[in-house]
Amino acid sequence: MRITGPGKRRSRELICVSCPLGCTLTVRAKSGSLRSVTGNRCKKGIAYAEQEMTNPRRQVSTTVRIEGASIALLPVKTRGPVPKETVLEIVRAANAIVARAPIRLGDTVQSDVAGTGVDLVATRSCALLGSERGEA
Repeated sequence: MRITGPGKRRSRELICVSCPLGCTLTVRAKSGSLRSVTGNRCKKGIAYAEQEMTNPRRQVSTTVRIEGASIALLPVKTRGPVPKETVLEIVRAANAIVARAPIRLGDTVQSDVAGTGVDLVATRSCALLGSERGEA
């Protein structure tokens, strides 16, 4: 993201991730208010630019340790997007988590991770080590 312009007037270039087109957006703002968005090829670009300027959010994917399974690390993600400034806190919190097998895809591994109000969920299933079926 590039910010240009003096004082309270600014312009930002963003790559829109709302659809597969990946438009390069030019967003102009003045005194914290969105003035214009150009470069979008669909309406989603305008909504994305407004969200990114006022309250940027991210989906977080990481891993947690898991005991009693044939793998050492369980992939997890936040159930929904979280404020961008909390991403590092979430990753640090995940580093302290130890899940226990068995785990199913979509199971909540940690509720309200890092006080964000968003749960951390498993993105794969994992059976108990030595079970007949192995990994699910």
